[in-house]
Amino acid sequence: MEQPGDNGIETGVEVDLRGLSIYTHHGVTDAEQEIGQRLEFDVSFDVPDCDAVLTDRIEDTVDYGEVCDIVALAATERSYRTLERLAQVVGERLAERYGCESVRVRAAKPEPPLPLAIQEVAVEVVQERVEEEDDEPEEA
Repeated sequence: MEQPGDNGIETGVEVDLRGLSIYTHHGVTDAEQEIGQRLEFDVSFDVPDCDAVLTDRIEDTVDYGEVCDIVALAATERSYRTLERLAQVVGERLAERYGCESVRVRAAKPEPPLPLAIQEVAVEVVQERVEEEDDEPEEA
């Protein structure tokens, strides 16, 4: 967002939330979907036209609690077999709510049901708005 008197400097705002822990029922196996497990989410997205950089007013920025609620609702309202689909849904909802140009969602299983010792498995989905190119001009 460029403001008069900014000397041509444009300010961009990106919001990052790290380590949001939610008990969910996602997974490939029926046991994962029935018993459930804790997932950890990291989300990052741009905030177009964030007036708070100029006004310092709470109402001009993103409510972090609302972001957490959006992620939690997407993660708990239904079950998905893959983390990829879950992360995609979370990203779509954030992009829709905040008009983001780019959203990054990382969903991790800190205790995956694998026979080997492993710290975590995770998937990161990145969504970026693509400018639609106009078709070739029609000839008159």
